[in-house]
Amino acid sequence: MALVEMVMPKMGESIMEGTVLKWLKNVGDTIEQDESVLEVATDKVDTEVPAIQGGVLKEILVQEGDVVAVGAPIAIISTNGEDTAAPAPAATEAPAAAAPAPQAAAQPAAASSDGAVTKLDQPASGRFYSPLVLNIAREEGISMQELEYVPGTGKEGRVSKKDILTYVESRKNAPQQAAAPQAQPQAQAPAAAPQAAPAPAAQPQTQAAPAASKPASSYSGNVEIIEMDRMRKMIADRMVDSKRVSPHVTSFVEADVTNIVNWRNKWKDVYKKREGENLTFTPIFIDAIAKAIKDFPMINVSVDGGNIIRHKDINIGMAVALPSGNLIVPNIKNADQLNLNGLTKKVNDLANRGRINKLTPDDLAGGTYTVSNVGSFGNVMGTPIIMQPQVAIMAVGAIKKKPAVIETPEGDLIGIRHFMFLSHSYDHRVVDGSLGGMFVRRVADYLENWDVNQSI
Repeated sequence: MALVEMVMPKMGESIMEGTVLKWLKNVGDTIEQDESVLEVATDKVDTEVPAIQGGVLKEILVQEGDVVAVGAPIAIISTNGEDTAAPAPAATEAPAAAAPAPQAAAQPAAASSDGAVTKLDQPASGRFYSPLVLNIAREEGISMQELEYVPGTGKEGRVSKKDILTYVESRKNAPQQAAAPQAQPQAQAPAAAPQAAPAPAAQPQTQAAPAASKPASSYSGNVEIIEMDRMRKMIADRMVDSKRVSPHVTSFVEADVTNIVNWRNKWKDVYKKREGENLTFTPIFIDAIAKAIKDFPMINVSVDGGNIIRHKDINIGMAVALPSGNLIVPNIKNADQLNLNGLTKKVNDLANRGRINKLTPDDLAGGTYTVSNVGSFGNVMGTPIIMQPQVAIMAVGAIKKKPAVIETPEGDLIGIRHFMFLSHSYDHRVVDGSLGGMFVRRVADYLENWDVNQSI
């Protein structure tokens, strides 16, 4: 019999912890190696964590909603399904028994016996905060300065979800409980006429406390209230942050993509029969963008304070619409080093895994430029929001037939051509109109000069 400790796996280069969303297995269940055991959320993606070894799930060490650091134990697996021997639990239960001790000591630190909020004597500067804790703090109006004084019971004094919720609760209750003792002495002195005047002064204080909380919303008519899911809240926060950080400017170019349409019509059935996959326009757009980035490398940058970070890798993200209506943006690493067939395989793989929630944090990390195909929804153009910390994003619109003037050696003619709008949004802090405009024009040039004689 052997016991194996299952730990929170490393789910990406910059991922330091994850939030347990749901246990897919219960204690006593038999699990196979690589079978999904729980769902974990990071600040980039929700993903399933597989079992490192087959056996029986003997113990669950963390609960749903807990924020767990990478490498921390999350479960115990018995590899042959037998009951745990007496010496083994002592080794595994010792950390578990020790864990409540700091929590018990820290609980009074969050709120004193009379309900008043107590804080750390010194700010915990430089302390790491999980995205979950930061979101709760933001929703409750807790500034970073105040957050540094919140007692933490996690590893190295980190603030856990339980710590921040306890602090928020004591923070709400403290003003109400503090106001009550002030009103009582004034109410007990009716005999002294001069003291009667201050009594009403206590009334506004007790009535003003509820005003600090958000007023209850009222809705008229026949409405349905839908709470945002975790991903939608994350998208909302990031979009607002991007608009706050980056002054957006958008340039537009209309490209004649007739050669691309005709070329794809020629090859799509052949490719489908040979590879069993669809040949879409997206890899063609990514190919043109990758070439243009090599011509204008200052588009492939990010901003870090007063520094501009130029990336040598060209990792192009593509927005994927999920069945829930949310968007997720995986990226193709080193897109400039792939041929058209390689790009097509990558695009189809990321799109398919994105729709079934099988993307990994690494699929979403490291993007340096993003393309959004708004044309797939029938839109002719859009003004996309930049994915931070990138400095530019391009939206490609729907391809439409239009009459156009065609120049020939014999003279100008009117013909039917396929046109598409390219919308290029860029961060005006570091990308000027000349660079932003020349870049989108270069992408259009690569699309218009597509080689119709090439194969795939």
